[in-house]
Amino acid sequence: MPKHDIASMEHPIFSLSTRPDRRVLDYAHNGVEVTVTPSVKGRATIFDADILIFCISQLVAALNAGRPTSRRLTLTAHDLLTATGRETSGDGYRRLRDAFERLAGTRITTNIVTGDTETTSGFGLIEAWEIVRRTRAGRMVSVSVTLSDWLYQAVLSRSVLTLSRDYFSLRKPLERRLYELARKHCGRQPEWRVSVETLCKKSGSASPRRVFRAMLREIIRADTLPDYRLEEEPGDIIRVTPRAAVLDAPEAPPLAPETLDEARALAPGADIYALEAEWRGYWARSGRPHLRSADRAFLGWLRARGRGKGRGRAQT
Repeated sequence: MPKHDIASMEHPIFSLSTRPDRRVLDYAHNGVEVTVTPSVKGRATIFDADILIFCISQLVAALNAGRPTSRRLTLTAHDLLTATGRETSGDGYRRLRDAFERLAGTRITTNIVTGDTETTSGFGLIEAWEIVRRTRAGRMVSVSVTLSDWLYQAVLSRSVLTLSRDYFSLRKPLERRLYELARKHCGRQPEWRVSVETLCKKSGSASPRRVFRAMLREIIRADTLPDYRLEEEPGDIIRVTPRAAVLDAPEAPPLAPETLDEARALAPGADIYALEAEWRGYWARSGRPHLRSADRAFLGWLRARGRGKGRGRAQT
């Protein structure tokens, strides 16, 4: 399941602009101060954050499975693109490289309070990245990402939240940001009320208040946010309520590496992690029944899927 670090959901670290954003962002709220300094390539965007979400998700899955982890991850480029709803064309790979450059170039300076001591530290969103290409076609095969220690420690301390997979289908930057804030502040509570002024500030929007309010009303009318509904109330207040019980329910146990190898043989050429995510989604929609063996359930579902019998039945 997609995971995001809580600090990035709480504070407006990523740009909502679809054009290169080279403005320095100074943000302060409830004693927390954050300065985001872009590179000449511009500040990392909320769509660039998909890469970090994918990395965080892989790390959490490894922790849950008891596997060793490190700040340096080697990922299959195709898996990263498909899992985050991106094109796997040549343009998709080029955009991925641009995103790495913005993530590495964006610098964060923030104060961290520990007891009576306040520490100010600076770091990049990622420390390093590397692309491996095939020699003939020149196509990207895998990518290596070294996360900042700040982000890695957030994962180790489980300062993360689960996102809806539909998050990646949101194409408007403000929609994504509103979902993050709803997920962080409302969660599974009955409601969260926030003023338009505070919401504008926390979103990181550079639009004037009246323009932000108009965009907000358009999103409210469209009502496309996963898991949450927004309503406008008198007094310039926005009320956020969950559509149903959302997220953070028990997840199906991790699958063994041998199971994934067998799945690759059953579905050659397919993105096995996307298939695993589809199966986990089916299991969740089925009411999360107890699984005697998650590995057998997944392989049984995959065989039934291959025979064209719909999504199959989870073996509980």
